[in-house]
Amino acid sequence: MKTFKFVAKFKIFAIVSALLAATGLVGLIMLPFGTSLFNLDIDFLGGTVLEYDLKVAVDGNVQSDIESIVSGIIGAPPTLQRSGSNGIVIKTTDIGPETRSQINDAILGKYSGAVRTEAKNVTASVGDDMRDAAIKSALLACALILIYITIRFEFLSGVAAVVGLIHDVLIMMGAYIILQIPLNTTFIAAVLTILAYSLNSSIVVFDRIRENRRYMPKSGFADIVDISLNQTVIRNINTTLTTLCTVVMIVILGVTSVRNFAIPLAVGLVAGAYSSLFISGPLWSVFKGGNNKKAG
Repeated sequence: MKTFKFVAKFKIFAIVSALLAATGLVGLIMLPFGTSLFNLDIDFLGGTVLEYDLKVAVDGNVQSDIESIVSGIIGAPPTLQRSGSNGIVIKTTDIGPETRSQINDAILGKYSGAVRTEAKNVTASVGDDMRDAAIKSALLACALILIYITIRFEFLSGVAAVVGLIHDVLIMMGAYIILQIPLNTTFIAAVLTILAYSLNSSIVVFDRIRENRRYMPKSGFADIVDISLNQTVIRNINTTLTTLCTVVMIVILGVTSVRNFAIPLAVGLVAGAYSSLFISGPLWSVFKGGNNKKAG
């Protein structure tokens, strides 16, 4: 059976990854300078939060109705979140008392038993705190992952895994910029989900590399990496496709707020599958000197 040379073609994969991640990297670099390429939502930019107890079970149809009502009044789709079984949280740009009253009257007209339980403005300073918390969460996750991989395998494999994770996040951030998907607190959930998924795929590859090093002590490390990746490629592809089926259905059937979470997640899943095969494993080999480094 012919073995695909992942390590030998690593430079090509690295160039492709750099191009795909460039948009997200530029957007991230520009943030500290006060310029944002992202479509920042209320969670980071500030705005108005309205919370209702609709007295009915909040399902997809109810969310679609609320979205249509609010969009028709303010001219832009809001961000919706469920709160318990009957509650819904509506997040919009900063709106005045008159617009709030229009939204309230429209919702009460649709759901006669509904009660508005909260109405408040979120300042930009609160959004800055949430942005800082998001960055700290991602950095802490990467640090803990590096420690875990180092303990389980070795430091160089940990660095390779973290590079792959950063690659996945930057590509997902690029999707937010290109598609102008509102960036809110669901971004944190999406990032942590992708980190976990991509890490799992990388560990599968690293485990196979470690096993093959025992059975092929006289082989070059690059050859072992290539063999291991060829042995796990079908597993990674099948896992990704299975997960993507569910996410794509969410994109097709979900309301706007749910789609805004599912689309970047789908991009991140594909990026994670790509990095576990074409970036993390080959990069580990590059760090170890490729074919010049014997497995034993």
